[in-house]
Amino acid sequence: MSETPTDRETAEVADYMTHDVTTVSPEDTVTEVAERVVGSEGHNGFPVVDGRRVVGFVSARDLLLADGSAPIFTEMTDDIIVAHPEMAVTDAARVILRSGIQKLPVVDDAGHLVGIISNTDVIRSQIERATPEKVGKLMRTLEEIHDVSVEQERHEVSLSTLVPTQSRVYADELAGRKYELERGLAEPLVVIDNAGTFVLADGHHRVLAADELGVGTMDAYVIVVDAADEVELGMERTARKEGLSGIGDVEVVDYARHPLVETTKRFQDDEPPEL
Repeated sequence: MSETPTDRETAEVADYMTHDVTTVSPEDTVTEVAERVVGSEGHNGFPVVDGRRVVGFVSARDLLLADGSAPIFTEMTDDIIVAHPEMAVTDAARVILRSGIQKLPVVDDAGHLVGIISNTDVIRSQIERATPEKVGKLMRTLEEIHDVSVEQERHEVSLSTLVPTQSRVYADELAGRKYELERGLAEPLVVIDNAGTFVLADGHHRVLAADELGVGTMDAYVIVVDAADEVELGMERTARKEGLSGIGDVEVVDYARHPLVETTKRFQDDEPPEL
């Protein structure tokens, strides 16, 4: 079974940082960098690098009242907090929280930029933390009930190949999953590969949200059943019984709230408790 970042005792910054980092040069002008901020998606600042070495960070706030022709090295913050790839994500979270900054450049022992980790990446690391436990429990259940051998993989899956096992999703929860996807916060799906049939075990709201956003593939923990042990899973029988062959067969329920969501009106209508 392949190891995932959260299989280790402590997840490291290298497991969750962004490797492809947009940077600016100390000699770039304020106007040039401001135009890059405006033209980017979600960037409110950039690491400043001289060659590969990080020499500062410039934020949108630094540019507000600056002379447009001034070089960035005159406006950047040159005493910045950085992280190391082997730093624990929990420690990076503490630094981000206590310093009030949103992004930490990640540098190697030579001070060369190797990535960047943001508060969003830190949140994602915590969201994913429970997933391996969920996957492990499902793997053990499959092995015990069906007497099969299974392995775990981690890769992108095509949404068009998934066989859902849940007949409906709730519109209010769907909106929440869209919010997470748009901000890179969604946890991976859990999929069972049973002789080439990709059964969606967990993540129906995420899949429907992704489909509505035009996303074609998603990151997933894939539990692979040994081809020699092919069996019909109970969830496959349920899918067939309910006519579920693809994500288009899943109903979005917009006339009812999630069954675990209550409103105060309900309690007002109930008999007052006896004291």
